Amino acid sequence: MAKPRIAVFALGGTISMVKGEAGVRPGLTAEQLVAAAPGIDALAEIEARTVSTIGSSDLSVDNVLEVARAIEAAVADGIDGAIVTQGTDTMEESAFLLDLALRVDVPVVVTGAMRNPLSISHDGPGNVYAAMQVVTDPAVRNGARELGVMVVMLDSIHAAVDVAKTNTSRIDAFASPEAGPLGVVVEDRVRLTGRPVRDHKTALDAALGDLTLTSVAPPLPAVALLTMAMGETGALLAAMAADPDRFGYSGIVLGAMGGGHTPSWVTAHLDALIPHLPVVMAGRMQAGYLLAKTYEREGSEMDLLRRGVRSAGRLPPLKARLLLTAMLMGGLDQGAMDRVWAATN
Repeated sequence: MAKPRIAVFALGGTISMVKGEAGVRPGLTAEQLVAAAPGIDALAEIEARTVSTIGSSDLSVDNVLEVARAIEAAVADGIDGAIVTQGTDTMEESAFLLDLALRVDVPVVVTGAMRNPLSISHDGPGNVYAAMQVVTDPAVRNGARELGVMVVMLDSIHAAVDVAKTNTSRIDAFASPEAGPLGVVVEDRVRLTGRPVRDHKTALDAALGDLTLTSVAPPLPAVALLTMAMGETGALLAAMAADPDRFGYSGIVLGAMGGGHTPSWVTAHLDALIPHLPVVMAGRMQAGYLLAKTYEREGSEMDLLRRGVRSAGRLPPLKARLLLTAMLMGGLDQGAMDRVWAATN
């Protein structure tokens, strides 16, 4: 039986680090990352492609959409799956954006490393090997459209919509706080234990119709992300409301407190902004659905919804920002946006 063809796209990050003058810097190529995983060539016919060698904190929406276009082209050329290696700083965002952008029937996995190659017990080769086990697994390949883009780290398989980096440096930094992982890799077997809820993706694709995010030309819309906290004055919101161009932003995501709350005095600034651009609230923590009909004080979820703030439901702020960006890229009107947001609640 012929081995599946798998494309590996390398973007840099901790997994690709080489020795620098005082620390480490990105430098390893896709070919070198594949070669560092012993036995991986027995699983697939591998096509390694180095897209960039940068830290993931320098990745942009444009960069990730470039990778999505490369995956689309590779799928058109007949590949059976794709792996993207990158830094972990923005991995949960890249995976989610790829999931929003791609409409392919092959598995796509994002992976990386928490320890660089010069560290003791470097995790990169094991993560690349496990990612290859996942994309070549028959059950994963058969369910690729339903599973969507996945993150594989430390032998755990996570859905892009659910995964989060929950620690700055521990090797077990990635988890799916609300839903749990999709499965695990044990020895030579991939064991799927769940399916992701991706109603937002279905709603977005329906709203976009034939338009794909990879076909949208730059410049792309900018969405601000502002986290609410104890004593937050709202001065940045006030300044944005006073600026005719809103500092170049086309939308705002609020990292809301609790079940969807801001300080009461912030609401006046939101009232000034809502007529000009979409304002969305998302829970500043990594898990849990926002409330809709419990608290009614000024600045609570009921009050914010009444004022026209939209709810991102179960999405955390980082992912709500990308979903709003995608909707703005598609030129969706407020009614279409509301249907997509409803799918997250």
